Amino acid sequence: MRWRDGRRSTNVEDVRGRSGSGMGRGAKLGGGTLVILIAAYFLGVDPQLVMGLVDDGGLGGTTQVGPEETAPPADEAGQYAATVLAFTEDVWTPLFAEAGERYPPARLRLFSGADVSACGQASSAAGPFYCPADQKVYIDLDFFHELVQRFGGPGDAVEVGSFAQAYVIAHEVGHHVQTITGISDQVRRGQARAGQEEANALQVRMELQADCYAGVWAHHEQDRLSASDIESGLAAAAAVGDDMIQKRMQGYVVPESFTHGSAEQRQRWFRRGLASGRPGDCDTFAAAAL
Repeated sequence: MRWRDGRRSTNVEDVRGRSGSGMGRGAKLGGGTLVILIAAYFLGVDPQLVMGLVDDGGLGGTTQVGPEETAPPADEAGQYAATVLAFTEDVWTPLFAEAGERYPPARLRLFSGADVSACGQASSAAGPFYCPADQKVYIDLDFFHELVQRFGGPGDAVEVGSFAQAYVIAHEVGHHVQTITGISDQVRRGQARAGQEEANALQVRMELQADCYAGVWAHHEQDRLSASDIESGLAAAAAVGDDMIQKRMQGYVVPESFTHGSAEQRQRWFRRGLASGRPGDCDTFAAAAL
């Protein structure tokens, strides 16, 4: 992905290298919990759901995080993440303006090992996530090695400039779009009234919509992308489909337990957004088939 000529977003907090609160890089999790976190990690299961911090669809139990001095990323990997965030801002701002709305950008927080979000403890074991309570995307960049080593993702995912990394950020920003447009609240209320299988199905639709929003963003950045970039993003999406993760983790697939969608579904909805560039084409909740 061509990125070096792009601007760096100022909405970035780089706290890598600082000690985490409550759970350091070497912290151990129970085997079952670790599997759940890894399965939830990519891309964007709300950690409140995973860690039991949601109370009746609200944001109870959040942690208040005080003001903090941070510096812009100085390393190439951090600068790439900041540039991708700027690219998302430059796409979503005019898209919102076309609808007569203002786009309040998300913040990106780069951490290492562990951190504290307004949604609770953040850990590299859980991977990248979006916290609606503070409207921040949390990423430990080292986790892209897990994508390759544990999930069979594209080998370039660990490289600066990888579109697989850009796709992750764009997906999480998609959850931000869902939050500021009220979609996330509607889904949470529906999940609070639903049984587990129906709640999972709603979560799948929300995740696939975020994939589609990532595609919408990519549509407007096609002059920066090559065919191999798109293939890298699609490979990342496929590697973390629920069916692929379940096969790796337990050797069989249980569709009713899906929370993100299958590899094929994730690729399909990303392609849909990529083809049209219109957020309105990402209404997974109205789709008869995913």
